[in-house]
Amino acid sequence: MKTASKSTAPTLGDSLKSSSTMIIIIVEIIIAVLVYKFVLGNPDNFVDGNTDAHPIDGNMFGTIYQGGLIVPILISLLLMVVTFAIERLITISVASGKGNTQGFIRKIKGLVESGNLDQAIAECDKQKGSVANVVKAGLHKYSELSKNTSIEVDKRIGLIQKDIEETTQLEMPMLQKNLVIIATIASIATLMGLLGTVLGMIKSFSALATAGAPDSIKLASGISEALINTALGIGTSAIAIILYNFFTSRIDELTYGIDEAGFSIVQNFTAQAKV
Repeated sequence: MKTASKSTAPTLGDSLKSSSTMIIIIVEIIIAVLVYKFVLGNPDNFVDGNTDAHPIDGNMFGTIYQGGLIVPILISLLLMVVTFAIERLITISVASGKGNTQGFIRKIKGLVESGNLDQAIAECDKQKGSVANVVKAGLHKYSELSKNTSIEVDKRIGLIQKDIEETTQLEMPMLQKNLVIIATIASIATLMGLLGTVLGMIKSFSALATAGAPDSIKLASGISEALINTALGIGTSAIAIILYNFFTSRIDELTYGIDEAGFSIVQNFTAQAKV
C-alpha cells in the first residue's frame, strides 16, 4: 500500500501565492541591494575611496562589489536559500516528532500486533508529528471498524486505507512546501552567474578592442566581474542542490515510515477480521 504517493507536491505557483513567502522574497531582495550598495560598495573598501577604482588589496567586499549589478541578485538568491532552508529544517523536525521515527514505527507495529490499540494511540500522542498523526488516524478507524461487524471485511479494510491516505494528503503538502523554491533557485543561480560571466567578458573584450594599448583597468574589471559572478552563481546553486537533496531524503524517510505503519495496520486488521 503506497499512501504517500497519492499526495500532490506544491508547485512553484502555489508557494509564491503565499503572502508570507512573497514578503520574505521582497524583503531579501531589498536587503541584498542594501548590502551591495552600502556594505560591499563602501568607499572604505577601495583605493582613495573611489568605488570605480581597484579595491584595497585583500578586501573581499570591494572585490565582490566589482561583480556588478548581477551580484545583488545572486546575494538575494543565497539569502532565500538560507531562509527557506531554516524554515524547512524547523518544519520537518517538528513533523518528525519527538522521538526516533523508526523506533516509533517499530513500537506501533508491536502494539498493533498484540492488540494494544489504546496504548498505540497514546504513543502517537507522545510522539506527535506528521507520522504520528497519520498512524493515529488509522488506529482510530481500526478501533472503530473492529467493533462494527455489519460492514463487509473488504469494505472496512478499504475505509481504513482511505482514512490513512486522506490524512497523508493533508500532512505531505506541509512537508514539501517551499522545497520547489529551493529547487528553482538551484537552477536560476547558475543561469544568473552565467549571465554575469557573459557581461564581464563583454567588458573585457571591449577593453581589448580599444585603439592602441588595451585599457588594462577595464580589462581587469571585466575579468573580475566574470569570475565573481561565476563563483557566486555556482556556490549558491551548489548549496541549494545539497539542501534540496537533504530535505527530500528526510521527507522520504517520513513517507516510508507512514507507508510502513499504514501497511502494518491494514495487514493486522485484515488478519484479525478474517479469523
